[in-house]
Amino acid sequence: MMLSVVIPVLNEQGNIGPLTDRIAAALAGIEHEVIFVDDGSRDCTVAEIARHARPRTCVLVFNRNYGQTTAMAAGIEAASGELIVMLDGDLQNDPYDIPAMIARLHEGPWDVVAGVRARRRDGMLLRKLPSKLANWLIRGTTGVHISDYGCTLKLFRSEVAKNLGLYGELHRYVPVLAAMYGARMTEMPVQHHARRAGVSKYGLGRTVKVASDLMLMWFIQKYGQRPMHFFGAAGIVLFASGMLVNAWLVVDKLRGASIGARPLLVFGLLLTLAGIQLITTGFLAHLIMRTYYESQDKKPYNIKRRILV
Repeated sequence: MMLSVVIPVLNEQGNIGPLTDRIAAALAGIEHEVIFVDDGSRDCTVAEIARHARPRTCVLVFNRNYGQTTAMAAGIEAASGELIVMLDGDLQNDPYDIPAMIARLHEGPWDVVAGVRARRRDGMLLRKLPSKLANWLIRGTTGVHISDYGCTLKLFRSEVAKNLGLYGELHRYVPVLAAMYGARMTEMPVQHHARRAGVSKYGLGRTVKVASDLMLMWFIQKYGQRPMHFFGAAGIVLFASGMLVNAWLVVDKLRGASIGARPLLVFGLLLTLAGIQLITTGFLAHLIMRTYYESQDKKPYNIKRRILV
């Protein structure tokens, strides 16, 4: 099986028929399988998939809504292709771009080809501007320079996709997870179409989620394997500052000054306690990190290949 097409869907009954027709036409001559992951649809999405399914189609039906990231992870786990492509189920991504992405992957030493939506067919205020701001923030924070983080259409080598470690709502940060794995990425413009059926699942309400996940990704990227360097460094600075403030107050007290009612005393004690808490949090985080790797026999590295001479 050369290519696995993974498609998370949620209440997309009106798009399934045209989508399956487009995939079949676009991938004619390319050995492939199609994996739909139904993320708790309340309409007839699953029935429509069964009605329009072509050979080598698999449908994973969740018992409830778990979110797009979990649906992607389930589809990737079920995929058997050497290459895995992620595709939205709303027809805004175009399956006809997939052959060009495969060709681009084989042009160089690439592991991931990320789509960049050229001429987006979305509203400027609610979709384009927030997306541009989010892309700018993610690039600046993580140092992974991908133009369009919000484009689902991405092509992966199987070993990269299966080692992304998707959970929570981290599908927005797939390029960052791929970079952490060591994948070599390139990007190319892809088509983008206006939604014709169904209702968008995105809105301004996801802004807070994007920001909180961005902080998490920054921490994992920088300190995921050495949390003590983050918590310990901050704790030592606060503890040392608190001790200096307290020492100055002690000296002031020995000179006969009254310090019991001074706010500086409370401030110094808070700095000292905060520093102790951060340092102990670093100890706990380090122990949790060790438990994560050792209890599951995981390695903090990935070997791409072995060369015997």
